[in-house]
Amino acid sequence: MIANFSDLLEISVSQDQPQRLLLLFANAEGVSSNPKKQRKQQRGAISPVMCVDKLPEEIDSFKALVAEADNISKEWNFIIIAGLSGENGVAPTTEDADPYLNQMANGLTMGEDLSRYLIFDRDENPIVMQQ
Repeated sequence: MIANFSDLLEISVSQDQPQRLLLLFANAEGVSSNPKKQRKQQRGAISPVMCVDKLPEEIDSFKALVAEADNISKEWNFIIIAGLSGENGVAPTTEDADPYLNQMANGLTMGEDLSRYLIFDRDENPIVMQQ
């Protein structure tokens, strides 16, 4: 079970084949900014902001990843994550990851089911998206 981002990194490096993490940063729109009005189930639209692929070894911590992302854009609320497995002991390349990142962004835009992805908010809380 993955409870936090550190768990994800540990599990990624312990796989039989090298992994590349696909990270889609997204922004939730239409969510109340008033904490008193927030409910356990919130509704709104989520749109892709930026995406990147990284080897697990290239990520020092969740905090470092957030800082790196914020240097590009602070207009995101969630990180949607998938793993891409390598073959024959070789990690996938960025070129290998590109079509999957595009598929993730397009799926998010089209309102597809996100349950196959890990999702964390800016505070590293796991998020469950429901349609």
